[in-house]
Amino acid sequence: MMLVFLEEGRVTNGAGVGKTTLIQKATEVLKSSGMPVDGFYTEEVRQGGRRIGFDVVTLSGIRGPLSRIGSEPLPGKRECRVGQYVVDLTSFEQLALPVLRNAGASGRPGQSICVIDEVGKMELFSQPFIQAVRQVLSTPGTVVLGTIPVPKGKPLALVEEIRTRKDVKVFSVTKENRNHLLPEIVTHMQSSRK
Repeated sequence: MMLVFLEEGRVTNGAGVGKTTLIQKATEVLKSSGMPVDGFYTEEVRQGGRRIGFDVVTLSGIRGPLSRIGSEPLPGKRECRVGQYVVDLTSFEQLALPVLRNAGASGRPGQSICVIDEVGKMELFSQPFIQAVRQVLSTPGTVVLGTIPVPKGKPLALVEEIRTRKDVKVFSVTKENRNHLLPEIVTHMQSSRK
């Protein structure tokens, strides 16, 4: 089994390098070739040309907030903040966890692809998310296509765990190579299902 993860190339700051777009394109190719694909991706939310946050979007099209600039946490909830963004853990978990828990439910080898965009600082505030990702990564027959951040500052335990697995292929995505990686990623995903 092969797990494929994309990370931003070290020459960029990661924002806008195209990892999510690449994940979406790969997902469409895999779906059109008849492979069962489920999961989620994160998408920028813009207002007046300015990024105000991120949404989590399931591959079935359900969308909810992941984070917003300067939003106040709900009363009684601990504040989870990354820079200027406040993370909406409840919304994130309501969308991401069911998708991850259903990954590989068929139990037949090579039968499902799970998209996880992304395993990053915002998402890692959720302990149930961390447990669900570990479960998906250890489920026989489930192939994962995901994104992770490039190491900066203090390492994120789950990200380093993923990066150092022997069954993980990490593609470094840059603005220069992003348009050429799609065929290689799709080939890896298809061969890992055999």
